[in-house]
Amino acid sequence: MPRGDLYPDIAPFETGYLPLSGGHRMYFEQVGNPSGHPVLFLHGGPGAGAGAVHRRFFDPHFWRVVIFDQRGAGRSVPLGGIEDNTTPHLVADIEQLRVHLGINRWLLFGGSWGSTLALAYAQSHPERVMGAILRGIFLGRAQEVDWFLHGMARVFPEAHAAFAGFLPAHEQADLLTHYFQRLTNPDPAIHGPAARAWSVYEGSCSTLLPSFEAVSAFAQDRTAIGLARIEAHYFRHGLFLPEAGLLGHMHKLRHIPGEIIQGRYDMICPAQSAFELAQSWPAARLTMVPDAGHSALEPGIRLALVAALERAKALG
Repeated sequence: MPRGDLYPDIAPFETGYLPLSGGHRMYFEQVGNPSGHPVLFLHGGPGAGAGAVHRRFFDPHFWRVVIFDQRGAGRSVPLGGIEDNTTPHLVADIEQLRVHLGINRWLLFGGSWGSTLALAYAQSHPERVMGAILRGIFLGRAQEVDWFLHGMARVFPEAHAAFAGFLPAHEQADLLTHYFQRLTNPDPAIHGPAARAWSVYEGSCSTLLPSFEAVSAFAQDRTAIGLARIEAHYFRHGLFLPEAGLLGHMHKLRHIPGEIIQGRYDMICPAQSAFELAQSWPAARLTMVPDAGHSALEPGIRLALVAALERAKALG
């Protein structure tokens, strides 16, 4: 997939591990300009982890980009760890990382679950947020989880049939419970195939047009194990969000500038959530990309995100 609209590959100027509670160690890196305007990249999932391509959204001369793998995800250890892994833990981890790096305020940049976590962090620490660029909005509501587990069969019946069909017929009435049992089994011969089945299902539905590259990335063990196990864990607990949900606390962000980038044909996180978020956020601008699905790497989404980052330069 050509990505000439992104910035060239760049190596970090710092990498490290931050010790966290519960025995977790969080990988983080900084790229771009050490004296630049701070921006925090929040990956999806929960549990997907970040990759080198995510550095390429940012102008390396302007931004000081902080990228980290959330508890249990990517290069953080232990991979797939769900003990002491909740949304409040992740919000506290972000704040610990901010203090560790000596950053006063930063721009938040996140998609899918990254949009959820960005909103949760901003509602807890609005004084630390100069703005937010969010993509593929997921608000963590029960209807959104149900859509992922069941509703996507309306548009991707063959992908959903493979996802459900991984389990024996007598377990398919409760996909989440029986996947979770396998995903948390200590035997790699049991949790590995279940993780790949879950993750490939998500990857298969993430782009407007079929993408072998996307599915292959989701099938990699590091991505699949962290993504599937942690997603199932979070889904079973209502994403560890407050009872009123994220929309119930949007008054805390009324004056924080926001950009909402949404693919019209996003099947992972349908556009209704982005629209409802925009209705609850007077300071946000909604961009509906007419020819895109969920992935941040879809051409129209990439262009919209880079354009939003250009506009965000004025915030500093």
